Amino acid sequence: MSAIIGRKKEIEEIERLYNSDRPEFVAVYGRRRVGKTFLIKQALKDKFTFQHTGVSPVDQEDEKNRLKTQLESFYYSLLNHGLEGFKPPKTWMEAFYQLTQLLQKLDNGQRMVIFIDELPWMDTPRSRFLSAFESFWNGWCSGRDNVMLIVCGSATSWMLSNLSRSKGGLYGRVTDEIKLSPFTLKECEDYFEHENIELSRYDIVQSYMVFGGIPYYMSYFCKGYSFEKNIDMILFGEKPRLKDEFNRLFRAIFNNAEDCKKIIRLLASRNYGFTREEISSATGLPLGGGLSDTLTALSESDFIVRYCPYGKGTGEHYKLIDNFCLFWLKYVEPNQKDASFVNDNFTSDIMKGWRGVAFEQVCWQHIIQIKRALEIGGVKTSISAWNIVGSETSSGAQVDMLIIRDDNIVNLCEMKFCSSIYTIDKEEEAKMLYRVEKLTTTLSPKQKVHLTLITTYGLANGKHSGKVQKIVSCNDLFNS
Repeated sequence: MSAIIGRKKEIEEIERLYNSDRPEFVAVYGRRRVGKTFLIKQALKDKFTFQHTGVSPVDQEDEKNRLKTQLESFYYSLLNHGLEGFKPPKTWMEAFYQLTQLLQKLDNGQRMVIFIDELPWMDTPRSRFLSAFESFWNGWCSGRDNVMLIVCGSATSWMLSNLSRSKGGLYGRVTDEIKLSPFTLKECEDYFEHENIELSRYDIVQSYMVFGGIPYYMSYFCKGYSFEKNIDMILFGEKPRLKDEFNRLFRAIFNNAEDCKKIIRLLASRNYGFTREEISSATGLPLGGGLSDTLTALSESDFIVRYCPYGKGTGEHYKLIDNFCLFWLKYVEPNQKDASFVNDNFTSDIMKGWRGVAFEQVCWQHIIQIKRALEIGGVKTSISAWNIVGSETSSGAQVDMLIIRDDNIVNLCEMKFCSSIYTIDKEEEAKMLYRVEKLTTTLSPKQKVHLTLITTYGLANGKHSGKVQKIVSCNDLFNS
């Protein structure tokens, strides 16, 4: 098995839990394809007493047979680990009883690790899965100091609602939870170096714009190919390696996949985001509890973020933050059969607009590194976006990142992705100073605006660059 990149804290936590002297119930969750299963198998290697993975619902069109399929798969896992003398279970209660019989047979006094992957997939409609699972932990596992039950799932909302925030029989039972996040830019660089794939930091940032630091997607990169060639091979042509990934991604996580995709498609159309009321109006989804639950599920699964734009009071907006979805909807879906789409359009204006928006996403995902570069790592801050609507007498303005600090400084961040040192001309300087002026009018007298440039290769000195207070380069984003 390949060596694992990053994840040091998570591995240390799993090892600590393994070596404890009490029963442990560990929930691991995070975006699909982020590497949860790989992490667990690397951290625990050959220490598993029992392993099972739920069956993906993506290819199960017949809902009536989903319970049967899940039970059959679970039974075969029991047989593979040595179960004898039992017929296939007809209910989950019977299935977990069989698991306890197997574990009692295998118990030699050493730590027993029970790993159930993609647990939410097993909870099919009307299956009473949760009741049986609760009984398994409360009635058998929790009384044995040598048991470590570790469960994993990409349906983050299900994991949180039914395990971490359970109000039923599993209330307070989870002893630890680990949320696995996508790689940072530095971890992506470490991964590519480990795989002997030569990419510049400029191209690693672009790969992040497409795949958002998701290890599974990055695993399809081939050494010896350019960034453009790799993206074309993975996403475009008659037989791309990630054909239909967008649809499979949502069907694997959400029961209401089509509603989720409607929302994602809408949010992809405006970087600033939409209010809950605007989402309801544009998608036709009723403005009620169902929409709230869907937005919460998308947020908890790291596809969208909820935030309050500066100056809007309590007006919450929802913003798409999943890089892969943004690229898929803008370019892959309408052009997938074009086998050389990225290579042919790489320097054209077709992709210019996307780079600007996608680089802003990367910056939002590396706030820690930006604050460190600004030497404000220890200062309490809030991050927001801001815009004002133009009128007959004044122009509008939009700022995609404000860092509002407790030390009375507000960093107005201009994010520019370019292939060389950035140059500010007279027109651009006027636009920047206009934004600073407009923002200043909304602040208290004790606050000051620092015009901040976040760009790839830094800023060229010139007659129009003097008002920039701080510069954050691409290299700063790679700090660990």
